[in-house]
Amino acid sequence: MRVLGIDCGTEWTGYGLVDSGPVVELRSIAHGAIHLSKRDGLPHRLTIVFSRLLELIGEYQPEVVAVEEVFHAVNSQTALKLGQVRGVVLLAAATCKLVIAEYSPLSVKSAVCGYGRADKEQVQFMVTRLLKLADPPKPTDASDALAVAICHIHHAQTELAQGASIPAPLIRRKK
Repeated sequence: MRVLGIDCGTEWTGYGLVDSGPVVELRSIAHGAIHLSKRDGLPHRLTIVFSRLLELIGEYQPEVVAVEEVFHAVNSQTALKLGQVRGVVLLAAATCKLVIAEYSPLSVKSAVCGYGRADKEQVQFMVTRLLKLADPPKPTDASDALAVAICHIHHAQTELAQGASIPAPLIRRKK
């Protein structure tokens, strides 16, 4: 299974691609962040996110896009802009006819760190260990995106182990 994890942001949108083998062996394929300049208008930034995600999907061919759900921001303007970035991410995945999975920040942190209130540094540390990376993923938006992908893989593996019906795109296609 190849999963593209996304950590939506209005300045940095993190992405991380993770493969898993039949025995839950995790492997990082790529990670990074799409940098968005605050000087550009929101429509231009949304276009950049959409275009870059289409490029990533085309290059790496994930079967699933896993996205973190919107948290309750103190500032309603920030939450609104974050929701618009998230909408563009969902549109890019839907345009490519990919399965979309959504997870709360609490679920992601619990799946990766075992503690739902872990801070960014703890998530970065655990992602580095779980993926056996030589260096921590940077920026932290990339490690958050990898964590979202890992969370989805853990959930999918658990469902498979319990005999749940998983949509066909979640099952690795043979090439």
